[in-house]
Amino acid sequence: MLTSVLVGVAGAWVVERTDVRGRGWWHGLLCAPLAVPAFVNGFGWVSTTHAVQSFPGAVMVVTLSYYPLVYLPTVAALRRLDPAVEEVATALGKGPWQVFLRVTLPAVSPAVLGGALLVGLHLLAEYGALQLLNYPTLTTAILQQYATVFNGPEATLLALVLVTFCLLLLGIEVLLRGRRPRSRVGAGTSRAATPVRLGRLRPVVGAGLAALVAWSLAVPVYALVRWLVRGTSSGLEGGELTSALGNTLLLAVLGGAVTTAAAVPVVWLAVRHRGLLTTAIERSVYTASAMPGIVIALALVTVSIRVVPDLYQTLALLLTGYLILFLPRAVVSVRGTFELVPPGLEEVARSLGCSGPEVARRVTLPLVVPGLAAAAALVALAVSTELTATLLLAPIGTETLATKFWSDASSIAYGAAAPYALALVLLSVPSTWLLARLSVRSDR
Repeated sequence: MLTSVLVGVAGAWVVERTDVRGRGWWHGLLCAPLAVPAFVNGFGWVSTTHAVQSFPGAVMVVTLSYYPLVYLPTVAALRRLDPAVEEVATALGKGPWQVFLRVTLPAVSPAVLGGALLVGLHLLAEYGALQLLNYPTLTTAILQQYATVFNGPEATLLALVLVTFCLLLLGIEVLLRGRRPRSRVGAGTSRAATPVRLGRLRPVVGAGLAALVAWSLAVPVYALVRWLVRGTSSGLEGGELTSALGNTLLLAVLGGAVTTAAAVPVVWLAVRHRGLLTTAIERSVYTASAMPGIVIALALVTVSIRVVPDLYQTLALLLTGYLILFLPRAVVSVRGTFELVPPGLEEVARSLGCSGPEVARRVTLPLVVPGLAAAAALVALAVSTELTATLLLAPIGTETLATKFWSDASSIAYGAAAPYALALVLLSVPSTWLLARLSVRSDR
């Protein structure tokens, strides 16, 4: 998590606050790893070299996969930050590093902390990439226990440990975030921040960005193309690929819409009615998502069989699993937008005779639409690449790109798995592009 935060914040600051050449291109390239699922990234590295099957290799792969979760909200926060604040610090004799550490970083800390929280939750529940990298974690141990004894006490104990780690992360994030309000009335300055001149360091910074992009994109894409061309493990039937693609698209759209809709009332209560109860409600949504998808899936299977048998292996049960797993993503994205909507605007609308629904439709909704779109895109991206819960909860005969890829990759049929992995990457590109555009959308 620490390496993802360092890479994400450093990349955001370089793109938004320096005079590095081609900042727009670099922004798109630094967002692009979101289009490569972590288990596909792990597949690309493992099928290229087995040297990554170690602790440093696992850290490298998960960092390259998850740093955009910190980079994107940090870029959005830097875009919204009034540059006059930094310019005042510079006028008082502070250098670039001092301005960054004492002014810029505290101002964008909510975005950084939100991204770090997402990365931490992902790492706690990550299975596919770490299994391919042959690196044991609590998640892989839980899966091994469940494979041996269904719902055994050892697996339950390990799941409780994961929940404990999740609660610890949430507590640290709450303490660091604080309760200081950060909304503002007015647009601030309407100009961009004066970029920090890199001087002779500009080629070095550009080379560093190029190395990061090559490391996070070139290796997995090269591996996919190589196995697509050279792989002879099995033939590919176009009908299977088309069917898996259609199922993935349908689940991504439905999952994104349902989860984002569920996040709105949670965030509204947490932002507009702050208190111990509303904070507890908001934080409770993170707990279940810290557990591996297979734990959530097995719990839903058990409940559905014993309580509501008709729900077993239905689309409704699968969407419920997605809602539990990915609601934190939507909450983080939606909350970042809601916090920046001044409550005074809603109060003025009510004083003018608007009802609650009218205020929501005419005042609040237009201001939070970008956040809702970003949340839906982020959840859809996660749903399209979800693996373990889909394997257990999907209706009989429903295959997605992720499940088809995993069945081939786990059998070391790299040639057969490559087309599904490449389709997953291509399918993730629109959502990644939307997130990249929304993160730099100017609100001035």
